[in-house]
Amino acid sequence: MPVQTPSIEERKSVKPLWHRKLASVSRWLHIYLSMVSFGVVIFFSATGITLNHQDKFLAQQQVKQLKGQLTSRLVSGKDVVKLEVVEYLRNTHGIHGAVADFRIEEDRCSVSFKGPGYAADSFIDRKTGTYELTETRMGFIAVINDLHKGRDSGKAWAWVIDLSAIFLVLVSISGVLILCYLYKRRFTGFAAGVAGILITYLAYVIWVP
Repeated sequence: MPVQTPSIEERKSVKPLWHRKLASVSRWLHIYLSMVSFGVVIFFSATGITLNHQDKFLAQQQVKQLKGQLTSRLVSGKDVVKLEVVEYLRNTHGIHGAVADFRIEEDRCSVSFKGPGYAADSFIDRKTGTYELTETRMGFIAVINDLHKGRDSGKAWAWVIDLSAIFLVLVSISGVLILCYLYKRRFTGFAAGVAGILITYLAYVIWVP
């Protein structure tokens, strides 16, 4: 029985193994990275709108003025017991956020806490241990706006932002690789991509002061 030799068209249609592997990996990456980063894309897209229109999303600030007294030995000595002072304020008034500043002066101490959409500032008399505390909660929109910017959000959240950016870059690259295999849509797809870049650049040149 004679062996049938593949035609030129058939030989052209058989892609190298690396070619098929790259297409498969690109599809896999694009699908699963898109789903993993779905929440991230929604979050940063929505908060991009709230940041760009902050005047339309103003929230009513809640400000509390509190007073109290802690054990004078914590602040009256030569060395202020910073950790115990901070923990006392946290436990007594439910203060959260990271310690942004702890200043020690001759007659008083000041402690500032910062968090997304949150601030608390206390001033402590070193002789008596009495203090005044101002706590400001700026509302939900302020919280998500600060998370978008990574302001007062801590190192862990900074890693979340970095990883989110990496995910989005990989999603974009894998999408471009997939487009390379869609022969009927490849030209129009790349044309649309170039058009998007040009429109963004022209918007910058024309409208940005």
